[in-house]
Amino acid sequence: MAEQESLVRSQADDIERAAEAALRPRRLAEFVGQPVVRDQLSLVLDAAVARRRPPDHVLLSGPPGLGKTTLAMIIAAEVEGALRLTSGPAVQHAGDLAAILSALQEGDVLFIDEIHRLARAAEEMLYLAMEDFRVDIVVGKGAGATAIPLSLPPFTVVGATTRAGLLPAPLRDRFGFTGHLEFYDVADLERVLHRSARLLGAELDGRAAVEIASRSRGTPRIANRLLRRVQDWAQVRGSGDLDLTAAQSALSVFEVDALGLDRLDRAVLRALCERFGGGPVGLTTLAVSVGEEPETVETVAEPFLVREGLVTRTPRGRVATRAAYDHLGLRPPAGEPGLFE
Repeated sequence: MAEQESLVRSQADDIERAAEAALRPRRLAEFVGQPVVRDQLSLVLDAAVARRRPPDHVLLSGPPGLGKTTLAMIIAAEVEGALRLTSGPAVQHAGDLAAILSALQEGDVLFIDEIHRLARAAEEMLYLAMEDFRVDIVVGKGAGATAIPLSLPPFTVVGATTRAGLLPAPLRDRFGFTGHLEFYDVADLERVLHRSARLLGAELDGRAAVEIASRSRGTPRIANRLLRRVQDWAQVRGSGDLDLTAAQSALSVFEVDALGLDRLDRAVLRALCERFGGGPVGLTTLAVSVGEEPETVETVAEPFLVREGLVTRTPRGRVATRAAYDHLGLRPPAGEPGLFE
């Protein structure tokens, strides 16, 4: 039974990923939002194409879901190079990276997701590959080991990271272009939603687009996911139209509130406000109280809650703000006005 459930979840994840891939823009001109990064990247790519040489290595940083992988695919398409994908956690040994690098062809684009999680030995090999387009293959062990230099054709590394501060300075300095992606505003998310709706063969009402965009946490990936859920509701329980009623009803079914908070977000807020009197409370204690791992609370729920001013971090722990109490319809505790005023 457990294996069947795991298989069903895996198939559902594959379907979800395929749906996301179908909505990705293929060219830079189709990419919505991020005007500064888009303009800078356009200049870099146009110059590289004019010179008939691979563009400089590109580092893209920013929160998940803003388009780093999509931009890597666009870079490969714009320079007409093949895209090779890997991730930092998948490259645990220098030999893993050497195998990837030795298979590259001239003009290829190597996309390394979560590049800040590369193993140290792989990082050092990548330095040499990015700068001199060569790697040293070590044959043998100990005193008898021999390094055989292997030349590589010119290629472009596109690194993506959600935690740019963890990237070692020597690696960061080898990127010729660094772009930081910002959260989207509601207007740009509306454009993303209308484009995605057309690709899905549906017509999205303007008020429904505003409703979905305002609950998408400034993230296109979330906006597209909510759009598909609204489409599901409209087809199964509604009239088939993606209107405001369908958007509000679907988002209610999937427990996404007016601020974009989901079940986990509200559980964290309620634990802080109702069980711990607004805090401060440690991350581990807070995670146990909502039945989640500390890393899940810290990386999934907390960034948005902090950004929206619902939770603050202090040296003593997490603290709920007055806005959190207002959002939950609760009265903040008396005393300690600095935390709630």
